[in-house]
Amino acid sequence: MRCKATTKQGRSCRNAASQGSAFCATHNDNLDVAEVASTALGGILGNFVVPGLGGAIGGAIAGNLVNRIVREQKMAKKKVFVSFDFDNDKIIKDFIIGQSKLPDSPFEVSDHSLKEAAPESGWELKAKAAISRSDIVIVMVGPHTHRAHGVLKEVRMARNAGKHIVQIIGYRDGDYTPVPDAGRLYRWNWENLKSLLG
Repeated sequence: MRCKATTKQGRSCRNAASQGSAFCATHNDNLDVAEVASTALGGILGNFVVPGLGGAIGGAIAGNLVNRIVREQKMAKKKVFVSFDFDNDKIIKDFIIGQSKLPDSPFEVSDHSLKEAAPESGWELKAKAAISRSDIVIVMVGPHTHRAHGVLKEVRMARNAGKHIVQIIGYRDGDYTPVPDAGRLYRWNWENLKSLLG
C-alpha cells in the first residue's frame, strides 16, 4: 500500500506505507484522519454502551483496533502461482519473484511451476495443491509457452479451481502467442502488474 501523504510539491508520495500505518517512514508523523475518526467513533459508541470514561476509553481502543485490522487486511498481498515454461523460461520466473519482493508490491509468489518430467514424481498433485492455495495464477509467456504441456495442464487446473488467470509477456521484444484459455495477454510492466494484482 502506498503512503497517503502529499509531498511539498503537491504530488502523492510514492513510498510504501510502513507496516500498520497509512504513511511511509518520512511522513509517519502526519495525522491519519481515518484512524482519528475510528478512534473517536469508537469512543462515542463505547460511551453509549457503557456510560462514563471507562466506556469511552474502551470504545476508543476498540475503534482504533478495528481500523488497524481493516488496514492490515487491505495491505495483505495476493498469493500468486506463477506458471511458466520450465524448460525455456526459468529466468522470467526469477524476475517476477524479484518484483514480488519490492516494498510496494501488491503480490507475493506463493509457488511456481514444477518440472513435469521425472524425477519430479507427483508434480500434478503438487501443482494442483499450490494453485488451490493461490489467489491468482500468472502465466509468464515466452516463445514456446503456448505449447508447454505443463503450462497447459496448470491452466486447466486453475480453471477447474475457479482461479483468476492473467497472462504476462515475459520478454521485451517479439510476438508471442497467448496460452489457450488463459485470458488476455498483457505487457510486463510494473503499472500493469500492480493494477492487475492490486
